[in-house]
Amino acid sequence: MAGTQDKKRANLRDVAKAAEVSVATVSRVLNAPDAVSPKTRERVEAAIRTLRFVPSAAARAINSGRTRFVGALVPTLDNAIFARFLAALEKTLGAHQLSLVVATTETDPGIEATKAKGLIDIGAEGLIVTGVSHSAEFHALIERTMLPTISTSYYDAASQMPTIGYDNAAAAQIALTHLAELGHRRIAVVHGPARGNDRTQARLSGLRALDLGLELSRFETEISLRGGSAVVEDIFADNPRPDAILCLSDVVALGALFGLQGRGIAAPNDVSLMGIDDLPSSAVAVPALTTVHLPVTRMGKRAAEALARWVAHQEAPGSERLPASLVKRASTAKRMAPR
Repeated sequence: MAGTQDKKRANLRDVAKAAEVSVATVSRVLNAPDAVSPKTRERVEAAIRTLRFVPSAAARAINSGRTRFVGALVPTLDNAIFARFLAALEKTLGAHQLSLVVATTETDPGIEATKAKGLIDIGAEGLIVTGVSHSAEFHALIERTMLPTISTSYYDAASQMPTIGYDNAAAAQIALTHLAELGHRRIAVVHGPARGNDRTQARLSGLRALDLGLELSRFETEISLRGGSAVVEDIFADNPRPDAILCLSDVVALGALFGLQGRGIAAPNDVSLMGIDDLPSSAVAVPALTTVHLPVTRMGKRAAEALARWVAHQEAPGSERLPASLVKRASTAKRMAPR
């Protein structure tokens, strides 16, 4: 039975014929409406509504020379900090009539380069990447294509690409200084895999550079609740026991909190605990987690605004440092007399 589904989808020529204008005029109405007189524009828009015409993205790209989408390369989607960043990035790009396509890299430089090439091949007008450490293949690709590319989650004014993010070393130092000011001297530092992760490496470097006369022990685990919980056993297998645990990400700190509770160890009465990120869940944990706030939502907005300007007006941005700040909550307290 013939029905509406059998009808041919209207195209640009159909709209032009119905509005009694040229195909070029219809294209201008779609891509640069201010360049068309109001009377002609109304006639074309009426034809579009009548024919239920939906512009093809591919056709628009051919006519305007623009795809109006950018790509974002992030290590994983299984982390609330990247989810918040991408939400802000997409919302702000949308205000500039740009769409976002996201790809994950698994913190693998080879995968990142391959996926960057894939995004460029399908017409990405710009890229947002994580960190400043990338493969030679990736850098060669960006240099060859001259594609606008911004690095995030890291601030480095000397980077090959503009960076919009925070000083990871300084963020770690804020956390360690807070614990030192509370009187803690033996501190277990817990972090995710450092190899290939320049943000973790920078945070560890920041701790090493801060000479506060503290006794630091390092523990590496996976960046997950499970990883944070499991590492507690390793921490308390050592003697003497630490006064405080500093996790270089909130998700690991929240896992450590579960691990402590499972062993009957109370934070902050028995040991202070803090993280870095300021995830929404950190504020409602019991006890609420002391942390260092990283401005990831603001970072998403600023990166989107900078990339949109670069894409539209060829205005390459400078690097921008966004401040991190201490958030004091109930999981840390002054060191008591030796227990």
